[in-house]
Amino acid sequence: MTIKACIPVIPSADIEKSLHFWVDGLGLTADRQMRHEGKLVGCMVHNEHTCFWLNQRVGTSFKPEDYNGISLYWTPDDIYETRAKLKQLGYKVSEIEDRDYGQTEFFLTDDDGYTHCFGVATKT
Repeated sequence: MTIKACIPVIPSADIEKSLHFWVDGLGLTADRQMRHEGKLVGCMVHNEHTCFWLNQRVGTSFKPEDYNGISLYWTPDDIYETRAKLKQLGYKVSEIEDRDYGQTEFFLTDDDGYTHCFGVATKT
């Protein structure tokens, strides 16, 4: 048996709003949109390297205060350009820091409460 891929399903309270981060912020393409009574309830976001399915969150539409959810670690080509773009789009991003474990990173939390870490190997 060979597994060819894994597509994480990301619950979202408002997929249209979430696309701002996934498409405008990360540069992914959205397609395969599914609608129910005119409302976007699912779609694929992807590029040549990665793929995610955004799905309408079941149950409550808000993030509980103690919700941890998922955390994603991204490896951009240019960490400074990526941070600047996300900041320009209105996302609250942390400062870029060189970590003692050899990574240079910054963080943000998206509108659905998910933590995103962007990191690259620290240049020596």
